[in-house]
Amino acid sequence: MQPIEQMINSSALHWRCIGPPRGGRVVAVSGDYHDPMTFYFGACAGGIWKTTDGGTYWECVSDGFLGSATIGALAVAPSDSNVIYAGTGETTIRIDVSFGDGMYKSTDAGRSWKHIGLKDTKQIGEIRVHPDNPDHVYVAAFGDAFGPNNERGVYRTLDGGENWERVLFQSDEAGAIDISMDPNNPRILFAATWQAHRKFWHLSSGGPGSALFRSMDGGDSWEEVSLNHGFAKGMLGKIGVTVSAKRGLIYALVEGDDENTGLFVSNDYGASWKLRNPNRDLIHRPWYYTHIFADPCHSDTIYVTNYQMWKSTDGGINFHEITTPHGDNHDLWIDPKNPSRMIEGNDGGACVSYNCGLSWSTIYNQNTAQFYRMDIDNDYPYRVYATQQDNTSISVPSQMEWGMITYSDSTLPGTGESGFIAVHPEDSNIVYIGAVGSSPGGNGALQRYDHRTRQMKLINVWPEESTGLAPRDLKYRFAWTFPIVFSPHDVGTIYVGGNHVFRTRDEGMSWDRISPDLSRNDIAKLDFSGGPLTSDSAGAEQYATCASVVESTHRKDEIWASTDDGLVHVTRDGGDNWADVTPADMPEWAYVGNVEISAHDADTVYLSATRFKLSDYKPYLFKTSDGGKNWQRISDSFPQDEITRVIREDSERAGLLFAGTETGIYVSVNDGDSWTRMGGKLPVVPVYDLKIKNSDLVVATHGRSFWILEDITPLREKADNSNAIKLYVPCETIRQNIHWSAGLFNGDGKDYSPAFGVSGASYMAEMTDGTKERKYLDTGENPANGAIIYYWLDEKTAGSNVVITVQDTAGNLIATCDAGNDKTSESRKPPSKAGLNRFVWDLTRDAPVRLDKMLKVKKYEPLAKGGDGPSGVKIKPGKYKITLRVSQAAQSAELTLVKDPRIDTTDADFAEQHDLAAAVSNKLSELNIAVNRARLMKQQLQNMHKIMPDKAEIADDLTMKLSAIEGNLVNTKRETPRDVLRHPAGFDDTLAGLLWVVNIADTRPPAQTKEVAEDVFVKIDTHLNALEALVAGEITDFNADIAKASPPVVSGASVRAPKTGW
Repeated sequence: MQPIEQMINSSALHWRCIGPPRGGRVVAVSGDYHDPMTFYFGACAGGIWKTTDGGTYWECVSDGFLGSATIGALAVAPSDSNVIYAGTGETTIRIDVSFGDGMYKSTDAGRSWKHIGLKDTKQIGEIRVHPDNPDHVYVAAFGDAFGPNNERGVYRTLDGGENWERVLFQSDEAGAIDISMDPNNPRILFAATWQAHRKFWHLSSGGPGSALFRSMDGGDSWEEVSLNHGFAKGMLGKIGVTVSAKRGLIYALVEGDDENTGLFVSNDYGASWKLRNPNRDLIHRPWYYTHIFADPCHSDTIYVTNYQMWKSTDGGINFHEITTPHGDNHDLWIDPKNPSRMIEGNDGGACVSYNCGLSWSTIYNQNTAQFYRMDIDNDYPYRVYATQQDNTSISVPSQMEWGMITYSDSTLPGTGESGFIAVHPEDSNIVYIGAVGSSPGGNGALQRYDHRTRQMKLINVWPEESTGLAPRDLKYRFAWTFPIVFSPHDVGTIYVGGNHVFRTRDEGMSWDRISPDLSRNDIAKLDFSGGPLTSDSAGAEQYATCASVVESTHRKDEIWASTDDGLVHVTRDGGDNWADVTPADMPEWAYVGNVEISAHDADTVYLSATRFKLSDYKPYLFKTSDGGKNWQRISDSFPQDEITRVIREDSERAGLLFAGTETGIYVSVNDGDSWTRMGGKLPVVPVYDLKIKNSDLVVATHGRSFWILEDITPLREKADNSNAIKLYVPCETIRQNIHWSAGLFNGDGKDYSPAFGVSGASYMAEMTDGTKERKYLDTGENPANGAIIYYWLDEKTAGSNVVITVQDTAGNLIATCDAGNDKTSESRKPPSKAGLNRFVWDLTRDAPVRLDKMLKVKKYEPLAKGGDGPSGVKIKPGKYKITLRVSQAAQSAELTLVKDPRIDTTDADFAEQHDLAAAVSNKLSELNIAVNRARLMKQQLQNMHKIMPDKAEIADDLTMKLSAIEGNLVNTKRETPRDVLRHPAGFDDTLAGLLWVVNIADTRPPAQTKEVAEDVFVKIDTHLNALEALVAGEITDFNADIAKASPPVVSGASVRAPKTGW
């Protein structure tokens, strides 16, 4: 592996998820048949998740094993809960549908996964496992949603996925969508096939390939039962089927024409049928829902999931609603032994019920949010904004004072689920949101949200009603995700992209059309969506519109616009004239989702495009260096089965490119000549947007919420492998102030409160290499609390002792972080791995001397754990010299530390705070050393009872005097770290409390704090002087008296006090 590849894949590049823990779409759920608290769900673009506490908390169990994040089907083997099967590629083929890479299997309850074939099936609708044989499995493979393919139908394995046999095939345009197994006889199977496809501009459900089949011999042979008497006639669409606990009773939910849509029932295994309920509430948007589930114990009880979830207890004649935590309901698993226990998947996540759906676990504990486009404000800490599919727009902070980020720290600016989002560059209270599908107001819903009033205005460019209309009949077209962008030259100017580009200079109160129709405007692609049976006019298929609009930061009035049908235009006069600058190699009908103008050169522009909804899964990336006159493909070295959604160039290093794909991020350090996949903690997930913020790479995923690559400094420097070591210049660091109670309630298990009064769960997990790492359950991870120091070690140097020292501008030593110092904390031991290393210095001086726990006499070992005492004094803002020493080599770099930009504390204030904190810290060291000396001498005196019994009385008297001094300095009656209220506090407690008073905020300490400190110092010195007098007098005399016998002398020198030499 080349050094740059090693660096890009290094775990030293730290990815962190900031949340939000607001779930995304779930269409696959299953439960453990033996453990009532264990369930699983498959996120439609976020992997496989597991709970062992009934849905209270969830953790992803598939990271590092799957090649695709989209889970379409999931099944736990009824006879062996260790065996789980997952089919990738969801079959709810809406606009953001992702595609999979076949089947996966776990044989250890989700701890590990193995790919077991069917790679080209793309979308998998259902999995059924034999009740007695975990190796006997059926898979309903829908196939490629975007074009014909042969890998469709029902597949069977009899050996746990080692071999597969296709046992039912309809056509290369119709795949299997559902399969149900008779609970009384697993050889009886019903399978539905569905003819459907999706394009960028169209969704079609229904055709001659849609049918319902039955097998009575475990899949060896099949008979079409949708031709039998009483079944829906004419063209069929999507079909959901379930076999009841009663022999012969089959329920089928069928999409047909107006007279043949509804719930059909058979009492004779499908030999004959009857329409039992034609109610449309059971089958709205059939292509998206059409799911039916039979209660495993009560034959007349069935559930239907749709916009709402419905339950019937009379075989489908009547239904009542089962409310769920989120609308748009999909999958349901019911415990066959206890049907009150179930798990349900909807567009907001997965939820568990133990009372037949009367109440459910929360969906606000799943970091599976699906984001479209993203923006970042200019505040500190910066906040990340995006529109979340099937939810509202949301704003999440990049860090919080609690030490982690909770859901309550998020805000909800508007209700956009689908579009771009743009934050006012100078006033982050004002946010503009595209909200097609999630807002009233008609076509191209555009919201202006003001956080001060918490009100939003609808400022659509042209707010005509679009429901039930073909896009060709609208005055203007606005895509599901239409561009909204501020001018970089005038914050009062906003651009919006439809099939034209529009501009407002009065916050949307009026709009000017500044371009002609920039699309191909192909009328054939502007018809109704939904297919031959059920029209669907939600706005998701409005086509021939702008996909990206951006104004050059270099030249005012130079505006670039790309379209979802493969064109690129530019104007250099504010819209008076437009030129078609589409690359000659741009394939027709490509979705050109991103135009990126280089921050380094006005004429350098990058494009990302994709044609995956035309069953073309190649990457399309382009670059021009002459303002669009000529283009070159820069994706030839890209994996040719990775689609490209977004491309960004680093703001600091020209030619450093990041590309977001359906499975992650690729990096190029040579302007697109070659590409490397980013590794580390970033999961396999669709990446819809990327932005560079300061030194961070911020990522909007479509299935795993927001992620931040913290500090890309090493990628910004060109590789230099000539030296054994390389120290990277640290990026400018902001002096954070974390809440005093952060981590206060941390324990051995889950930690449920990051700080006083704050809800959010995490825990410390031991990793396979023995290290510990905090896992965040319903919270997001904060940035490093300190300065990030990167350095490179070659293979020969790796493993050597690493020492990092910090000096101020006067050359004074501030801190020493020595990996070889056994007495230092683990957090101050720099790593020594081959390749890139990351060390976080917490911006503090070396800590005060601790009380030696080995010297304290304890009645018993406390149950509660105590800390190590106050940390070192935090340094002042300013410049510092960082020196890396490894073996005989050394390198230095400058660190710039700046204050929190929200505060107005002066340098003099910081100096006063620092000096007082240092004085208190030093006094604490003196006190602790004195106590350590006293305790050591007491131990030595006790030994005199055995060595010189005749001196026991004198030894006891000295011990008593040492104990008195010790008791004057610290609370000697405290038995455990929590035992703080029964007896007066010691001076060590007083000093620790003073440190909190001094350091709790970035501000000059109150005058009275210094007065109290000086008063306490005088009192402490009285006792320290008493100890010195005792040592110099009676203990010295005692040593002289016993010297004739040559026993060990009584001494505290080994504890090394400042007054006796360090």
